[in-house]
Amino acid sequence: MKKTVILSLFAISALYASEIELSPINIESTTLTDVAQNVKTSADVADALSQSVPGVDMSRRSGIANDILIRGQKRDNISVEVDGTKVYGACPNRMDPPISHVLANQIETIEVIEGPYDVTNYGTMSGGVKITTKEPSKKTKGEINVGFGAWNYKKFGATVTGGNDIVRLLLTASRESSDQYKDGNGHTLTEQVKYSNAPARNKYQTKYEDMQAYTKESVMAKAFVKTAENQELRLSTTANRSDNVLYANSPMDAISDDSNIYSIAYNIKNISDKYKNVNLEYYYSDVDHPMSTEYRNSALNPLYNKTNHMKTSMQGIKLKNNFQLEKYKLLLGAEASKRTWKGEYVNNVSGNFLGKSIDNALTTNEALFATLEKNYAAFNVKIGARYDHSKVQDDNAAHQSNTYDALNANIFTTYALNSENKLFAGFGQASRVPDGRELYFMKSGNTIGTPNLKQTTNQEIDAGFKTNNDYFDFKIKAFYSKLSNYIYINADKTANAFENIDATVYGAELSGTYYINDDITLDMGASYKRGQKDKALTGQQDKDLADMAPLRGKLALNYEYANNSLATIAVEGSDAWSLYDADNGEQKIAGWSVLNMKIKHAVNKKFDFTIGANNIFDVAYAKSNTYADLTLISEGGDQKLLLNEPGRYIYTNLDFKF
Repeated sequence: MKKTVILSLFAISALYASEIELSPINIESTTLTDVAQNVKTSADVADALSQSVPGVDMSRRSGIANDILIRGQKRDNISVEVDGTKVYGACPNRMDPPISHVLANQIETIEVIEGPYDVTNYGTMSGGVKITTKEPSKKTKGEINVGFGAWNYKKFGATVTGGNDIVRLLLTASRESSDQYKDGNGHTLTEQVKYSNAPARNKYQTKYEDMQAYTKESVMAKAFVKTAENQELRLSTTANRSDNVLYANSPMDAISDDSNIYSIAYNIKNISDKYKNVNLEYYYSDVDHPMSTEYRNSALNPLYNKTNHMKTSMQGIKLKNNFQLEKYKLLLGAEASKRTWKGEYVNNVSGNFLGKSIDNALTTNEALFATLEKNYAAFNVKIGARYDHSKVQDDNAAHQSNTYDALNANIFTTYALNSENKLFAGFGQASRVPDGRELYFMKSGNTIGTPNLKQTTNQEIDAGFKTNNDYFDFKIKAFYSKLSNYIYINADKTANAFENIDATVYGAELSGTYYINDDITLDMGASYKRGQKDKALTGQQDKDLADMAPLRGKLALNYEYANNSLATIAVEGSDAWSLYDADNGEQKIAGWSVLNMKIKHAVNKKFDFTIGANNIFDVAYAKSNTYADLTLISEGGDQKLLLNEPGRYIYTNLDFKF
């Protein structure tokens, strides 16, 4: 019956709606605007993106700091950039994915790139996310945001900005905490483990069963300084501090997760009629992430009370030059970066060193890139190219170092049928090198990584149609992606578990808005993807590719009943997982549908409040599967513990501006 209801919803319309306000529909990417003003359920950017962009799915890891997938691609197959800074997490088990190191209340816009169509950023193989945080203004103003929700959720955020013609400053700070959420069965995070068939050692000690799910604090500061006419120096720093984040279906929890992001950029514009802009930026980010068995029953035995303390850093320099040559827009750029990644196991009782998990892996990259754009009457053509030279090595003499070279390029064309309708198509190729985990990760004396992996290359075709008129906006896009030397884990191996395989991913996405009248709109969207290996892995039979969520979508009815006041009711649904990689840990997951409601009411220009309820009927369901790429708790045999989504969640937010 549940599946019938879900499929009926999809038959009525392609379901999609956004918590975040979308800018007019772009062709190459999707841009979300006013993020800080519209994301109210939590500061989790992954959750907000999965609610707002059809091609983005969320991998549920905890109550906060969840991961994203773009068209079934995650980890280093997609890139994350914050104000031009490339960000990585330290945890090999994705307890601190890159997207978690910036909070929704700090963000102005997010651009989601689907496919290999960004040559300006290292590692954009199958997609990427470009985040732009709030910028300081000359006018002195401020904002305070207070939020409360079920399960003792509390959030406080404040922003103040101001300046003059020479200097503009901004400071924003926030604190967020929550007890463990309950799923539709009424089980907390620790109870989902407690009432499962997981081994006793992986269950929580009684004294920790009711502990908080997380505490997260963040501070961001910016200074923009006008040094001369048309010249500006931009300084930015962000510090994130998270404590005691529970990852219930993993063997360890995060004792802390501390990150810092710094950038220094110098920008000169209008240099001449042809030389429009030059931008030089240095960026640096680091993450300190100890994960431990401390809260689990395994820690009752001093031998198994241990921490895997992971650290990573990323620094780089990027130069971009923009030219207007007749009718051509030209960008020329160069980039150099260095990433470090290390980890070690330590006994929490004795303090003894137990061995390396990653032995000082170092990834260096030098690159040149260019883009060129021109209009030919109704045609618009954009081309891009990037050359990368990369090297990956670590300190273990038994592990080989690897050098990789790649020449990547793309072309994207748009044809305007008329002022309202456009056709578009693109073809691109992009590569990414293996990371330190895939090459060198160690566990119990075994090298889980595979030191001789090749780099992965994605060759992709995209095509679609977009229309924008007085009655509706609509975009539909189909894609076909050929992955060569795709890096994939073989769950049957206890050493050198990662393999290069060839695979294919294809699918379609749609999004749109129907303007019923001046006050009522209907937002919709859906996505479908399918992934297959060219042949099964060694010793296996399943050719289904992991992480390929089934048909999903959302439908929302919005009523603007007063100026800047909006009421929304939305239905979100998914088909069942019927195609999945059982040989590598995935499992069948039932289809589901949930109902959400929200009212945002503007009392005046200085104060507004939001009241909302998600999963109103308290449905028990899971979004993300259990691919062996993540280390998850076993429920017996090859079955891994699924983590259910939150049940009924009621929340409110108060926003004060001054």
